[in-house]
Amino acid sequence: MRNAYRVEVVRHAERELMARLPEGALMQRAAAGLAAAAADLLGRVYGTRVALLVGSGDNGGDALYAGARLARRGAAVTAVLLSPDRAHPGGLAALRRAGGRAVGAEEAAPEEAAPGRAAPEEAVPGRAVLGGADLVLDGITGIGGRGGLRENAARLLRGVTAPVLAVDLPSGVNADTGEVDGEAVRAAATVTFGAWKPGLLVEPARSHAGAVRLVDIGLAPHLPATPDVAALQHADVAALLPRPGADTDKYRRGVVGVAAGSAQYPGAAVLAVSGALRGGAGAVRYAGTAAAEVIARHPEALVTDGSPEHAGRVQAWAVGSGLGGGAGAERAVREVLDADVPVLIDADGLRLADVAAVRARRAPTVLTPHAGEAAALLDTSRAAVEAGMLDAVRRLADRYRATVLLKGSATLVAGPDGGPVRANPTGTGWLATAGSGDVLSGLIGALLAAGLDARDAAAAGAHLHGVAGRTAPAPPAASDVAAALPAAWREVCATRPQRA
Repeated sequence: MRNAYRVEVVRHAERELMARLPEGALMQRAAAGLAAAAADLLGRVYGTRVALLVGSGDNGGDALYAGARLARRGAAVTAVLLSPDRAHPGGLAALRRAGGRAVGAEEAAPEEAAPGRAAPEEAVPGRAVLGGADLVLDGITGIGGRGGLRENAARLLRGVTAPVLAVDLPSGVNADTGEVDGEAVRAAATVTFGAWKPGLLVEPARSHAGAVRLVDIGLAPHLPATPDVAALQHADVAALLPRPGADTDKYRRGVVGVAAGSAQYPGAAVLAVSGALRGGAGAVRYAGTAAAEVIARHPEALVTDGSPEHAGRVQAWAVGSGLGGGAGAERAVREVLDADVPVLIDADGLRLADVAAVRARRAPTVLTPHAGEAAALLDTSRAAVEAGMLDAVRRLADRYRATVLLKGSATLVAGPDGGPVRANPTGTGWLATAGSGDVLSGLIGALLAAGLDARDAAAAGAHLHGVAGRTAPAPPAASDVAAALPAAWREVCATRPQRA
């Protein structure tokens, strides 16, 4: 599992560790890991050109010490100092001793051309520093920064064409929330020290980080057991997924009810049932107007064209996908919410579910909105939700006293207890296709019926769904994603030790 911690928590752990180490040892550990990652990106170090964008804090010191290590291996290293009088003195001295050099930001900044005219190559000061670099290290602000980049830093970055390796976190993104308020570094890769930070797992900041490498600097014993954000890996999900035993029957595997689809959207019912069947359910009971379409596609399903209360015994419900509106849809949502079993509410069900009724439920409830639906539930704009996904999912979970899965390129899961938010690392843009969410609702419904708690069912379902999106032949339709779920399940469970 990738556990991420707020800056305040990481800083406290760093202080505890530094009190037990010789002065400067922690920065040297970080610099060694950073230099190794830079060498991997370069392929070879000798003869390459490396530029360092250096701010005034320890983040800049990490970059300077790493630059010194690269210079000793034969790289031509130039540090661009955004605040020359505040640059880390020890790091700057080490770089110069190793043969590197330092210049001010004014010397390295691309010169603005006159309107309508391109600046000639020889008239651009510092073009060889940034424009000619093979790799640029971003040591501008790191995890302590707030808000977007200042204009002088942003202007420097506009002259960068080489890959950027961010030091701890891309400068300009918010380490705690994942928000990006203004211009920010877009890194090819990020080296983060000691622990993951929430912004590396949460959009939109995650997209700025590129490939992330965690460098162990010894912080683990000083970090709390409970993180702020966590991302399950294959082994974590494999440990959650149910495995039938020799004495298992369909009820022990879990019977899930699906109330979905309408005359306008019968396919939503078919896809939700597909997700439930491919999600390991022992049986699927369908209730709704698309019974004929469901049974034609899935003869295993147990169907009724009546309301959910006539479907028979179930251990969880998934309601809402393509349900439409009208009295029938409202009745279906009301009956499902009245059932004393776990319930997943998706799509139209989110619009029809009463907040008070959801909050009053004793059995677990999972809501699965996308950003637009979340905006309606929170009385805000879609842009606001997308800019602050972590805040939005926590607010929804608190407002509804439910587990909330907020869909996106980095899907987030928050519970009503205020515990760690789960960030899904397996998402792919191929899942942005009509009906994909219907498959996910059936899949999570099946996991709820199998006995997983709400947070685990939502997180494991999102993980499997993402793997299926990557496994399905590209470009996939939603039915292809459902068909790929067994392969995704096998891939995830390949990390789990086999029973004797």
